[in-house]
Amino acid sequence: MALIIEDLHKRFGTVQALDGVSFAVEPGEVFGFLGANGAGKTTTMRIVLGLMKPDGGSITWGGRPAHQWPRRTWGYMPEERGLYGKMLVIDQLVHFASLYGIARARARAEALEWLARFRIADKAKSRLETLSKGNQQKVQYIATILHGPDVLLMDEPFVGLDPVNVAMLKAAFLEMRDRGRTLVFSTHQLDQAEELCDSVAVIDHGRMVTSGTTLDVRRSTGHQVVRVATANEDRHWLERLPGVTITRDGVDYAEVRVADGVSPQRVLEAAIANGPVLRFEVADPSLEEVFVERVGALQDDERTLAAAGVGS
Repeated sequence: MALIIEDLHKRFGTVQALDGVSFAVEPGEVFGFLGANGAGKTTTMRIVLGLMKPDGGSITWGGRPAHQWPRRTWGYMPEERGLYGKMLVIDQLVHFASLYGIARARARAEALEWLARFRIADKAKSRLETLSKGNQQKVQYIATILHGPDVLLMDEPFVGLDPVNVAMLKAAFLEMRDRGRTLVFSTHQLDQAEELCDSVAVIDHGRMVTSGTTLDVRRSTGHQVVRVATANEDRHWLERLPGVTITRDGVDYAEVRVADGVSPQRVLEAAIANGPVLRFEVADPSLEEVFVERVGALQDDERTLAAAGVGS
């Protein structure tokens, strides 16, 4: 069963928050909804959940309107945490699961199991407000999945987490995917999406920029990047190569973009001449590079139209 978002529109006063947002999430995949803060990601999620009504468009799950499915179909992890700070961790996990008809004994057992896996079993009888932000995030995730939803919608789940907690949350995501759940998470941390997601959609100021499988989106620019390192730390030879632009001049390697019609072989030959060559790789652009290029081009078009008086 696929989640289909089609031609969503939403306006708040003079602000067009969503302007024709459309994408599809295939069943059992991890889907990344990418965009800067204020791009329209949270608004879209709230409309999917029925917490907000669109001005136009439709959302279906398995061919039926999303609002026709029982509430337990969905699990939602908001960016602003929705738990009770003064309530004991285990008590509120059991409480939220019981709202969906889960037996309290079963909810308690599964909650304790998840707390142990997240290495916070000792916090079960602590008030939530006494936990660190990372541990509160783990509790929020457990509350999101404990009733066994078919679709998980998570808004910026990695914000503010240290690398250890990020790794734990990623592992939990992949386990839910392997259980057949469909996961959608919004983020502006594109490296996380590139690592986890089968497919992505990019949104900017309420409008779709691109969507598709992660690989297809990375290849959508039509060009590749070359990563190269030589034992000779002087990289002036790269700057002198025609049709080659350095996009990252790191300590360990340089990343360059080659112009259309220029073969990466030319970079390799020059590297060998200035070697020894320690690294040479031809790869598709990262999601971050695609995002910067696509969103930047869209904003350039908007400025051109504004300068010409179009749409004013």
